[in-house]
Amino acid sequence: MGMDITPSGNIDQDFVAMMAPHHQGAIDMAQAYLRFGHNEQLRRLAQEIIVEQQQEISAMRLAVGLPLPPPVAAPTQVAAPSATQQTMPSRDQQPETPKESR
Repeated sequence: MGMDITPSGNIDQDFVAMMAPHHQGAIDMAQAYLRFGHNEQLRRLAQEIIVEQQQEISAMRLAVGLPLPPPVAAPTQVAAPSATQQTMPSRDQQPETPKESR
């Protein structure tokens, strides 16, 4: 929905206005994967996506004279979900069962 803009007549500004949310969507998906994903190869790819997409957003904004977006955490510093957020285990995650004490 962030890519749905009213054209301004300035194709350069409109391009950035549509592409920045597109790139941010990729960042958001990659951050979600880092929070919940388990595959190390995909986790590395998600980290790369975050860095590359942030760089591209910055480059586009600079190209049209817009300020840079605020700094964000590095991909390995993605915050864990808060205690108020409830998550459901994936299909292949089994709930832990308490071990019997001896």
